[in-house]
Amino acid sequence: MYTNKNFKTKKALKEAVALYHTLSPIDGQRCHTGIAYHQPGPFGGNEPMNGTVYFEGPHYPEPHRWYAQATVKDGLVIAVK
Repeated sequence: MYTNKNFKTKKALKEAVALYHTLSPIDGQRCHTGIAYHQPGPFGGNEPMNGTVYFEGPHYPEPHRWYAQATVKDGLVIAVK
């Protein structure tokens, strides 16, 4: 499964998820948009909205150099291991 943004490293994905959880000191709203994800190819459209998923990156045709286990809620990544 892939994130919608093509992260080159797992560290970059983790940083983006951390930014999503950052709240503005002015109005208490989230500072950044959430990370969405998809399953390419004929298996797309059956992605779980909640639970545990597994990502690989960077996107094809580049060779995959990282893999991650993530927790998703309501179709957005909320934590990455």
